[in-house]
Amino acid sequence: MADGWRDRAIVQLTLARYREFYREPEALFWTFIFPILMAAGLALAFRSKPPEVLKVGVVTGTGAAEMVTALKASAQLDVRAIDDTAAERELRTGKVALLVVPNAGGPVEFRFDDTRPEGASARRMVDDALQRAAGRQDPVPVRESLVRERGSRYIDFLIPGLLGMNLMASSMWGIGFSVVDQRRKKLLKRFVATPMSRTEYLASFVLARLTLLILEVTTLVGVGVGLFGVPLRGSVAAVALVSLLGAMSFGGLGLLIAARPKTIEAASGMMNLAMLPMWVFSGVFFSVGNFPDAMQPFIRALPLTAVNDALRATMLEGATLPQLAPEFLVLTVWLVVSFTVALKIFRWK
Repeated sequence: MADGWRDRAIVQLTLARYREFYREPEALFWTFIFPILMAAGLALAFRSKPPEVLKVGVVTGTGAAEMVTALKASAQLDVRAIDDTAAERELRTGKVALLVVPNAGGPVEFRFDDTRPEGASARRMVDDALQRAAGRQDPVPVRESLVRERGSRYIDFLIPGLLGMNLMASSMWGIGFSVVDQRRKKLLKRFVATPMSRTEYLASFVLARLTLLILEVTTLVGVGVGLFGVPLRGSVAAVALVSLLGAMSFGGLGLLIAARPKTIEAASGMMNLAMLPMWVFSGVFFSVGNFPDAMQPFIRALPLTAVNDALRATMLEGATLPQLAPEFLVLTVWLVVSFTVALKIFRWK
C-alpha cells in the first residue's frame, strides 16, 4: 500500500500546486494580464508613426520673411515668425526646438539647447533647408528606402523579451514563494513524516509550472501574433520547447534560492538579487549589444539571455532547433546544476 501511495504522491502534490495558484487572484493577474498590458502600453508608445515635425521659430527682422518661406519647403519643419521679445521665452519653455536669427550680410545664428535631441535635429534640418534654398547641390546623390516590415518593429523585438521575462518571474516567484511560505508555516516538517521523497515534493512544483506554462505562453504569443501582428516564422514546437526548457531552468533556480531561507523577506531579497541582473542585462527591452564587449560572456551565460535570444531567433528569424543549440546548452546547465544543488541543500525545518 505504501508503494501505491507513493505512486500517487507526485500527482496529489502537483494538484496542490494548482490549487495554490488559482486561489491567488494576484498570481493570475501577474502571470496573464500584466504582460499583455505592458506589451500594449509599450506598443502604443513605440508604434509606427510619421516622422516628427519639429517646431522652429524665425526671429522677426530683415530677411525673416524670406527665411520662413525657404524653411517651409521642408515637410518636417513647422516654421513661424516670432517677435524678438517672445523668442527666448518660447525656446526656454520648449515651444520651439530652435530659434533662427537672420543676419543681413552675415552668418545666420542658430539658438538651441544641444542637450535636447529635438534641438540638435532641428539645427541639422534647418541648416540643410537653408543651404538648399541658397542653391547648394549635393556631390553624392542618395535615395531613401524606408523599411517598416513585420519583424523589424520594436513590438516584434519586445514580445519575445516580455515572454522570457514572464517565464522567469512566474517560475521563480511561483515556486520560491510557495516553498518558503510552507517552511514558514511549518508545513514542511509534516511532509517529512510522510512516505514522500524530497524529489517528489520538489518535482511537483516543476510539473505544476509546466502545465500552467501552456496557458501562459499561448496567451502572450497569441496576443502578440493576433493583436500586434508579431511574426511567428519558426515552428510552434520550437517556441514550445524553448519556453519549456526556460521555465524548467528558472524553476530550478527558484528552488535553489528557496532551499534555505526561513522568511518571506529573506527569500524576496534573494529572488530580486538573482533576477535584477537579468532584468537589466538580458535584453528584455533593448539589445544586449548595447553593453561593452567585456561583459558579453557574462551576459550570454544568463538564462534569461538564452531564452530571449532563442525566442527571438525562432519567432523573428525562423531558426531551427539545431541553430538554438548554444542557448539550449546554457539553459540545460542552469537546470541541472540548480535543481541538483537545491535537492542536496534543501531545508525542511
